[in-house]
Amino acid sequence: MQFIENRTFDEITIGETADLTRTLKAEDIELFAVMSGDVNPAHVDEEYASSDVFHKVIAHGMWGGALISAVLGTELPGPGTIYLDQNLSFRAPVGVGDTVTIRVTVADKDTENHHVTLDCICLNQKGETVIEGAARVIAPTQKVRRPRVSLPDVQLHHSGAMFEQLIETASQLEAMRTAVVHPCDALSLKGALESQKRGLIVPILIGPTAKIKAAAAEINADLSDVEIIDVPYSHAAADLAVEMARTGKVDMLMKGKIHTDELLDPVVDKTTGLRTERRISHVFVLDVPHYSKPLLISDAAINIFPDLNAKKDIVQNAIDLACSLGNPLPKVALLSAVETVTNSIPSTLDAASLCKMADRGQITGGVLDGPLAFDNAVSKAAAKTKGIVSPVAGESDILIVPDLEAGNMIAKQLIYLAGADSAGVVLGARVPIVLTSRADGVMSRLASTAMAQLFIHHQSTKTLA
Repeated sequence: MQFIENRTFDEITIGETADLTRTLKAEDIELFAVMSGDVNPAHVDEEYASSDVFHKVIAHGMWGGALISAVLGTELPGPGTIYLDQNLSFRAPVGVGDTVTIRVTVADKDTENHHVTLDCICLNQKGETVIEGAARVIAPTQKVRRPRVSLPDVQLHHSGAMFEQLIETASQLEAMRTAVVHPCDALSLKGALESQKRGLIVPILIGPTAKIKAAAAEINADLSDVEIIDVPYSHAAADLAVEMARTGKVDMLMKGKIHTDELLDPVVDKTTGLRTERRISHVFVLDVPHYSKPLLISDAAINIFPDLNAKKDIVQNAIDLACSLGNPLPKVALLSAVETVTNSIPSTLDAASLCKMADRGQITGGVLDGPLAFDNAVSKAAAKTKGIVSPVAGESDILIVPDLEAGNMIAKQLIYLAGADSAGVVLGARVPIVLTSRADGVMSRLASTAMAQLFIHHQSTKTLA
């Protein structure tokens, strides 16, 4: 166990020194900004900083001041020290990657009140002075030796950043004519209008005009440039939207204030719907704070107990979406409770069969492995512990779940316990369907719309090729 021990006033001698060394990381700047609220663009905006006087992002000046405090509070004098005065002169900037040595030197002692004055200096890796000053403290008079407290790990996550990048990419492409089905509440209408504002869609609002305009009034939205098709109720809105998609009048559908079953019933109608040879399935796309890349989960919303043929389509739909989002060869983990093929667990048999189907070209565009338990699918350490050698284990882009219940639980746990941002789209029909939960915010709806738009463009590119 490491200990932290002070130097009492009587032990301290003139000229005594203590120091520590730190290398500035981008995360340090972000953490200091979060803690202090100081979002001066010189510290947190790379574009602005590149044109500023130092031509780079620099640390907050008081980052160095905090390190001086750390030396005084942990080394010299150490625990029991009381800060009285500190003056600082900032001589040179500290940029990401700079290594700074912080040194304090005892300059004076006042026996009457146990005051100690220390010269403070911070030097970069070139030996240049970046900060200098002096501190006056009350030194402890009693010896303190305590175990050094272990600090928690901190991981920074910019909520919405991944989806913003996705939306920005999609906004550069042609907007898609989109049937927005029964947008009769403020949230679903706002999602559609924000998607229009970002250049993702040309919305066609289908539903009772009075209710749509009431929702618009609630969010102070102007509908003068938006097409509205008046129908009396939600079921009629779904029927008309499907008909428009079938006849090529719209490129995709977007769910409004309507139950998922009510929207999908006309989609899957064998005579007048939007069915293809492929099974339709839902794909969650999650931005998980503790995972380094987007994580797709399917199917957690439509297929309750999919058989092997349905799973083949579920896998292919997810691969096609991942490719459209910029992943040229997604890694697909076929989830079960165990990592070995076991006759008593059907999902392991399905996983093995799907892997062989990929080997035979029945599933294309991705790398499949399974069965894999959830931990082995997303954690290299867990996979290594189990002795699993796989190009997918610990690096999965797509998780294929055994059934809807398992998938829904995994997705909701990541959203509500791990703080994941979520978006979702339904594939396998003639057009993609933006399918979000009633609890999803505008960002989720924007991201879902962007994914559907990127999917359409990617598929059209494949067709032309």
